[in-house]
Amino acid sequence: MLRTGTAILPLHYGKAPAWLFERMSALSGEITYAIVREFGQKEFLKKLSDPYWFQALGCVLGFDWHSSGLTTTVTGALKEGLKGMEKELGVFIAGGKGATSRKTPEHIEMYGNKYMINPAPLVYASRMSAKVDNTAVQDGYQLYHHVFVFTYKSEWCVIQQGLNENTKTARRYHWLSDTVKEFVVEPHAAVCCDKRDITLNMVAAESENTRQMSTILSKEKPQKVIKEINKLEELELTKRHNVTPADINPKNLYRILTETYERQPENFEKLLGIKGVGPKTIRALSLVSELIYGKAPCYRDPARFSFAHGGKDGTPFPVDRKTYDKTIDIMKNAINSAKIGNQDKIDAIRRLTRYFGV
Repeated sequence: MLRTGTAILPLHYGKAPAWLFERMSALSGEITYAIVREFGQKEFLKKLSDPYWFQALGCVLGFDWHSSGLTTTVTGALKEGLKGMEKELGVFIAGGKGATSRKTPEHIEMYGNKYMINPAPLVYASRMSAKVDNTAVQDGYQLYHHVFVFTYKSEWCVIQQGLNENTKTARRYHWLSDTVKEFVVEPHAAVCCDKRDITLNMVAAESENTRQMSTILSKEKPQKVIKEINKLEELELTKRHNVTPADINPKNLYRILTETYERQPENFEKLLGIKGVGPKTIRALSLVSELIYGKAPCYRDPARFSFAHGGKDGTPFPVDRKTYDKTIDIMKNAINSAKIGNQDKIDAIRRLTRYFGV
């Protein structure tokens, strides 16, 4: 699995004004059309899965470079801008923020049924990418936004974001299907953020033993695991365990472990995919694995580096509506001309991008 990165952004409340969102939608639609026409659907997904490129797109569209709202607003603008062009471009966007994110499977199935695309593997990819970032990687961020972009060929990317109430920050996760092997083994290609902390990283290569032991424990009779959990109350755990035995309700855990015992998952991915298996279940199994087998999981935060660019709030300067509208017109005219066989304007844009190396 090539997962191309995450970004951490400060929480900014409010929303883009209507005049700006309308322009963002129009320009993002033209940009999407130009990229897909020039480079293909796969390249468009690859660009979206690059947190640097996505952040730059938000800046081009005039949004705050450092705001958590960039994620939700840019994906919303892309979704709106693509309306009516899905069939022509062969690119579809499902999901969104809050309650809309939970409708992602429904959106995928709707497009799948309409355009003869098998929705099952896409729904699975959507669900598992969210499960990994919410449960297998426990970094303190609760997902509240999930967007799934896919093509006729069932290629896909994910842009999702989590909220940390304590630090008042949001972390963005990008996924790309290009080199899918496994969902639960070292999926990161890059993780972009401006801070790191202690994270239970069950998808790190170093956590392989713990993944195996957790799967084995999940297939044991619940009484055995609960007995070991009770032993943990007598131990002084290290600070890295941000879930303590006191946080684990034995009754709830017993119910989930009964489910895993009955299902007998064959591997960690199957375990993670079981409904009801959440962060506390995985944390508890990792603690017991360490206690019984001495197999400590990885606590390395996958975050590696940070980035910055530069609108809506006047940084580095206020959005120039006149220039914005002119840019949209230039893009529309170039694309409309290309549609009727006039390549001159598209060629000029191509030369410009090559000159600036973008």
